[in-house]
Amino acid sequence: MLLSALLLHRGSLTAFFQEVNASTVSTTVSTVKADTATVPLPILGPRHQLTYERWVALLRQEAKVAAEKQPPRLVVLAGDSLSLWFPPELLPSEENWLNQGISGETSTGLLRRLRLFDQTRPEVVLVMIGINDLLHGVGTETILANHREIVLHLKAAHPQAQIVVQSILPYVDRRPLQSQPSSKEDTAQPEPASGSLSRRVPVSNSDIRELNQALADMAKEEDVTYLDLQPYFTDANGNLAADLSTDGLHLSAKGYQVWQARLQVFAQQQFKWRLNGDRADKP
Repeated sequence: MLLSALLLHRGSLTAFFQEVNASTVSTTVSTVKADTATVPLPILGPRHQLTYERWVALLRQEAKVAAEKQPPRLVVLAGDSLSLWFPPELLPSEENWLNQGISGETSTGLLRRLRLFDQTRPEVVLVMIGINDLLHGVGTETILANHREIVLHLKAAHPQAQIVVQSILPYVDRRPLQSQPSSKEDTAQPEPASGSLSRRVPVSNSDIRELNQALADMAKEEDVTYLDLQPYFTDANGNLAADLSTDGLHLSAKGYQVWQARLQVFAQQQFKWRLNGDRADKP
Protein backbone atom coordinates (compact mmCIF):
# COMPACT_ATOMS: atom_id res chain seq x y z
CA MET A 1 0.00 0.00 0.00
CA LEU A 2 0.97 3.64 -0.43
CA LEU A 3 3.74 4.58 1.98
CA SER A 4 3.27 1.41 4.05
CA ALA A 5 6.51 0.11 5.57
CA LEU A 6 8.58 1.92 2.92
CA LEU A 7 8.78 5.09 4.98
CA LEU A 8 9.65 3.01 8.01
CA HIS A 9 11.99 0.34 6.69
CA ARG A 10 15.62 1.42 6.78
CA GLY A 11 16.68 -1.00 4.05
CA SER A 12 14.17 0.54 1.62
CA LEU A 13 15.55 4.06 1.86
CA THR A 14 17.26 4.03 -1.53
CA ALA A 15 14.18 2.59 -3.18
CA PHE A 16 12.09 5.31 -1.57
CA PHE A 17 14.13 8.12 -3.06
CA GLN A 18 14.09 6.42 -6.43
CA GLU A 19 10.31 6.42 -6.24
CA VAL A 20 10.12 10.01 -5.04
CA ASN A 21 12.43 11.23 -7.79
CA ALA A 22 10.19 9.49 -10.29
CA SER A 23 7.17 11.22 -8.69
CA THR A 24 5.58 7.89 -7.91
CA VAL A 25 5.29 5.89 -4.74
CA SER A 26 4.47 2.21 -4.97
CA THR A 27 5.21 -0.39 -2.34
CA THR A 28 4.72 -4.03 -1.68
CA VAL A 29 4.15 -4.98 1.92
CA SER A 30 5.12 -8.38 3.23
CA THR A 31 2.88 -9.54 6.04
CA VAL A 32 4.70 -11.12 8.95
CA LYS A 33 2.78 -12.59 11.86
CA ALA A 34 3.39 -10.63 15.04
CA ASP A 35 3.36 -13.76 17.17
CA THR A 36 6.38 -15.38 15.54
CA ALA A 37 9.01 -16.65 17.94
CA THR A 38 11.67 -14.22 16.78
CA VAL A 39 11.16 -10.80 15.22
CA PRO A 40 14.39 -9.43 13.73
CA LEU A 41 15.55 -5.98 14.72
CA PRO A 42 15.21 -3.41 11.94
CA ILE A 43 18.26 -2.77 9.76
CA LEU A 44 19.91 0.53 10.62
CA GLY A 45 20.92 1.27 7.04
CA PRO A 46 21.67 4.73 5.60
CA ARG A 47 19.63 6.66 8.17
CA HIS A 48 22.09 5.70 10.89
CA GLN A 49 24.83 7.66 9.13
CA LEU A 50 22.87 10.89 8.67
CA THR A 51 23.52 14.12 10.54
CA TYR A 52 20.60 15.64 12.40
CA GLU A 53 20.09 18.24 9.66
CA ARG A 54 20.09 15.58 6.94
CA TRP A 55 17.70 13.51 8.99
CA VAL A 56 15.26 16.41 9.26
CA ALA A 57 15.53 16.94 5.51
CA LEU A 58 14.73 13.28 4.92
CA LEU A 59 11.68 13.37 7.17
CA ARG A 60 10.52 16.55 5.46
CA GLN A 61 10.69 14.76 2.11
CA GLU A 62 8.78 11.76 3.40
CA ALA A 63 6.11 13.96 4.99
CA LYS A 64 5.79 15.91 1.75
CA VAL A 65 4.95 12.71 -0.11
CA ALA A 66 2.37 11.81 2.53
CA ALA A 67 0.84 15.29 2.25
CA GLU A 68 0.67 15.10 -1.54
CA LYS A 69 -0.78 11.59 -1.69
CA GLN A 70 -3.02 11.90 1.40
CA PRO A 71 -3.06 8.13 2.06
CA PRO A 72 -5.98 6.79 4.10
CA ARG A 73 -5.53 5.30 7.57
CA LEU A 74 -2.33 7.23 8.17
CA VAL A 75 -0.60 6.78 11.52
CA VAL A 76 2.38 8.95 12.50
CA LEU A 77 5.12 7.81 14.86
CA ALA A 78 6.70 10.93 16.39
CA GLY A 79 9.68 10.58 18.69
CA ASP A 80 13.27 9.43 19.04
CA SER A 81 15.16 6.21 18.21
CA LEU A 82 12.62 4.08 20.06
CA SER A 83 10.00 5.06 17.48
CA LEU A 84 12.54 5.15 14.65
CA TRP A 85 13.46 1.50 15.08
CA PHE A 86 9.95 0.12 15.51
CA PRO A 87 10.15 -3.03 13.35
CA PRO A 88 7.94 -2.76 10.26
CA GLU A 89 7.21 -6.48 10.65
CA LEU A 90 5.07 -5.57 13.66
CA LEU A 91 3.02 -2.92 11.88
CA PRO A 92 -0.15 -3.90 9.97
CA SER A 93 -0.15 -3.49 6.22
CA GLU A 94 -3.71 -2.11 6.27
CA GLU A 95 -2.45 1.08 7.90
CA ASN A 96 -0.10 3.59 6.31
CA TRP A 97 2.77 4.48 8.65
CA LEU A 98 4.78 7.67 8.55
CA ASN A 99 7.80 7.38 10.85
CA GLN A 100 8.98 10.77 12.08
CA GLY A 101 11.48 9.45 14.62
CA ILE A 102 15.06 10.70 14.87
CA SER A 103 17.77 9.01 16.90
CA GLY A 104 18.66 10.97 20.03
CA GLU A 105 15.77 13.38 19.63
CA THR A 106 14.63 15.58 22.52
CA SER A 107 11.27 17.13 23.29
CA THR A 108 12.60 20.52 22.16
CA GLY A 109 13.80 19.07 18.86
CA LEU A 110 10.51 17.28 18.20
CA LEU A 111 8.51 20.41 18.99
CA ARG A 112 10.55 22.43 16.51
CA ARG A 113 9.97 20.01 13.64
CA LEU A 114 6.31 19.07 14.09
CA ARG A 115 5.47 21.40 11.23
CA LEU A 116 7.20 18.98 8.85
CA PHE A 117 4.05 16.86 8.72
CA ASP A 118 1.47 19.63 9.26
CA GLN A 119 -0.03 19.06 5.81
CA THR A 120 -0.63 15.34 6.33
CA ARG A 121 -3.96 13.99 7.56
CA PRO A 122 -3.28 11.21 10.05
CA GLU A 123 -5.95 9.31 11.92
CA VAL A 124 -3.59 8.85 14.85
CA VAL A 125 -0.34 10.47 16.04
CA LEU A 126 1.67 8.40 18.52
CA VAL A 127 4.12 10.51 20.54
CA MET A 128 6.94 9.16 22.71
CA ILE A 129 9.65 11.60 23.71
CA GLY A 130 11.63 12.67 26.77
CA ILE A 131 14.20 10.06 27.76
CA ASN A 132 17.02 11.86 25.95
CA ASP A 133 16.06 15.09 27.71
CA LEU A 134 16.45 13.36 31.07
CA LEU A 135 19.78 11.83 30.04
CA HIS A 136 21.07 15.31 29.22
CA GLY A 137 19.88 16.82 32.48
CA VAL A 138 16.85 18.71 31.18
CA GLY A 139 14.41 19.47 33.99
CA THR A 140 11.05 17.73 34.21
CA GLU A 141 9.20 21.06 34.12
CA THR A 142 10.77 21.84 30.76
CA ILE A 143 9.95 18.36 29.41
CA LEU A 144 6.35 18.66 30.59
CA ALA A 145 5.99 22.14 29.09
CA ASN A 146 7.37 20.89 25.75
CA HIS A 147 4.93 17.98 25.79
CA ARG A 148 2.06 20.38 26.28
CA GLU A 149 3.25 22.53 23.38
CA ILE A 150 3.61 19.41 21.23
CA VAL A 151 0.04 18.40 22.05
CA LEU A 152 -1.33 21.88 21.37
CA HIS A 153 0.44 22.02 18.02
CA LEU A 154 -0.82 18.58 16.98
CA LYS A 155 -4.39 19.38 18.02
CA ALA A 156 -4.36 22.56 15.94
CA ALA A 157 -2.66 21.02 12.91
CA HIS A 158 -4.55 17.71 12.95
CA PRO A 159 -8.01 18.28 14.46
CA GLN A 160 -9.25 15.05 12.90
CA ALA A 161 -6.55 12.92 14.55
CA GLN A 162 -6.41 11.11 17.86
CA ILE A 163 -3.32 12.34 19.69
CA VAL A 164 -1.71 9.70 21.91
CA VAL A 165 0.93 10.65 24.47
CA GLN A 166 2.85 7.53 25.41
CA SER A 167 4.68 7.25 28.72
CA ILE A 168 8.46 7.46 28.94
CA LEU A 169 9.89 3.97 29.37
CA PRO A 170 12.03 2.95 32.37
CA TYR A 171 15.81 3.04 32.06
CA VAL A 172 18.93 1.42 33.47
CA ASP A 173 22.55 2.38 32.76
CA ARG A 174 24.35 -0.82 31.76
CA ARG A 175 27.52 0.76 30.41
CA PRO A 176 30.84 -0.30 31.94
CA LEU A 177 32.09 2.33 34.35
CA GLN A 178 35.15 3.07 32.20
CA SER A 179 33.30 2.89 28.91
CA GLN A 180 33.25 6.00 26.76
CA PRO A 181 32.07 4.69 23.38
CA SER A 182 32.53 6.78 20.27
CA SER A 183 29.91 7.05 17.54
CA LYS A 184 32.15 5.04 15.21
CA GLU A 185 32.62 2.19 17.68
CA ASP A 186 29.10 1.97 19.07
CA THR A 187 26.79 1.34 16.14
CA ALA A 188 24.00 0.13 18.42
CA GLN A 189 23.67 3.58 19.99
CA PRO A 190 23.83 6.37 17.41
CA GLU A 191 24.92 9.84 18.47
CA PRO A 192 21.94 11.92 19.58
CA ALA A 193 20.79 15.16 18.05
CA SER A 194 22.01 17.34 20.89
CA GLY A 195 25.20 15.76 22.25
CA SER A 196 26.87 12.51 23.13
CA LEU A 197 24.99 9.98 25.24
CA SER A 198 28.38 8.78 26.48
CA ARG A 199 28.04 11.68 28.94
CA ARG A 200 24.65 10.83 30.37
CA VAL A 201 23.57 12.21 33.70
CA PRO A 202 22.08 9.79 36.26
CA VAL A 203 18.37 9.18 35.71
CA SER A 204 16.09 7.87 38.44
CA ASN A 205 13.15 5.67 37.50
CA SER A 206 11.20 7.23 40.35
CA ASP A 207 11.65 10.57 38.55
CA ILE A 208 10.46 8.95 35.32
CA ARG A 209 7.35 7.66 37.10
CA GLU A 210 6.63 11.10 38.53
CA LEU A 211 7.07 12.69 35.11
CA ASN A 212 4.79 10.10 33.55
CA GLN A 213 2.10 10.94 36.10
CA ALA A 214 2.47 14.59 35.18
CA LEU A 215 2.17 13.67 31.49
CA ALA A 216 -1.00 11.71 32.23
CA ASP A 217 -2.48 14.70 34.05
CA MET A 218 -1.50 17.02 31.20
CA ALA A 219 -3.07 14.70 28.62
CA LYS A 220 -6.32 14.70 30.58
CA GLU A 221 -6.28 18.50 30.82
CA GLU A 222 -5.72 18.82 27.06
CA ASP A 223 -8.32 16.16 26.24
CA VAL A 224 -5.93 13.83 24.46
CA THR A 225 -5.15 10.18 25.08
CA TYR A 226 -2.47 8.90 27.44
CA LEU A 227 -1.02 5.42 27.08
CA ASP A 228 0.90 4.10 30.09
CA LEU A 229 3.49 1.63 28.85
CA GLN A 230 5.90 1.80 31.78
CA PRO A 231 4.48 -1.07 33.90
CA TYR A 232 4.92 -3.53 31.03
CA PHE A 233 8.63 -2.73 30.64
CA THR A 234 9.61 -2.62 34.31
CA ASP A 235 11.41 -5.34 36.25
CA ALA A 236 11.12 -6.06 39.97
CA ASN A 237 13.61 -3.28 40.76
CA GLY A 238 11.77 -0.67 38.73
CA ASN A 239 14.32 -0.71 35.90
CA LEU A 240 13.87 -1.46 32.22
CA ALA A 241 13.66 -5.27 32.08
CA ALA A 242 16.87 -6.84 30.79
CA ASP A 243 15.18 -9.09 28.24
CA LEU A 244 13.29 -6.15 26.73
CA SER A 245 16.36 -4.03 26.05
CA THR A 246 19.70 -4.25 24.28
CA ASP A 247 21.52 -1.77 26.51
CA GLY A 248 19.17 -0.45 29.20
CA LEU A 249 17.85 2.28 26.88
CA HIS A 250 17.01 0.86 23.44
CA LEU A 251 14.53 -1.97 22.97
CA SER A 252 15.24 -5.53 21.94
CA ALA A 253 13.05 -7.48 19.53
CA LYS A 254 11.07 -8.77 22.50
CA GLY A 255 10.70 -5.24 23.79
CA TYR A 256 9.12 -4.15 20.54
CA GLN A 257 6.80 -7.14 20.69
CA VAL A 258 5.63 -5.97 24.11
CA TRP A 259 5.09 -2.45 22.78
CA GLN A 260 3.16 -3.79 19.79
CA ALA A 261 0.99 -5.97 22.04
CA ARG A 262 0.09 -3.01 24.25
CA LEU A 263 -0.76 -0.90 21.21
CA GLN A 264 -2.94 -3.70 19.92
CA VAL A 265 -4.88 -3.96 23.19
CA PHE A 266 -5.15 -0.20 23.42
CA ALA A 267 -6.32 0.08 19.83
CA GLN A 268 -9.06 -2.46 20.39
CA GLN A 269 -10.31 -0.41 23.30
CA GLN A 270 -9.83 3.12 21.98
CA PHE A 271 -9.35 3.32 18.23
CA LYS A 272 -11.34 2.58 15.12
CA TRP A 273 -8.32 0.68 13.85
CA ARG A 274 -6.54 -2.35 15.32
CA LEU A 275 -2.89 -3.26 15.15
CA ASN A 276 -3.58 -6.84 14.04
CA GLY A 277 -4.70 -5.51 10.68
CA ASP A 278 -8.43 -5.90 11.33
CA ARG A 279 -10.76 -2.93 11.44
CA ALA A 280 -12.87 -2.29 14.50
CA ASP A 281 -16.40 -1.00 14.21
CA LYS A 282 -16.30 0.94 17.47
CA PRO A 283 -13.59 2.53 19.63
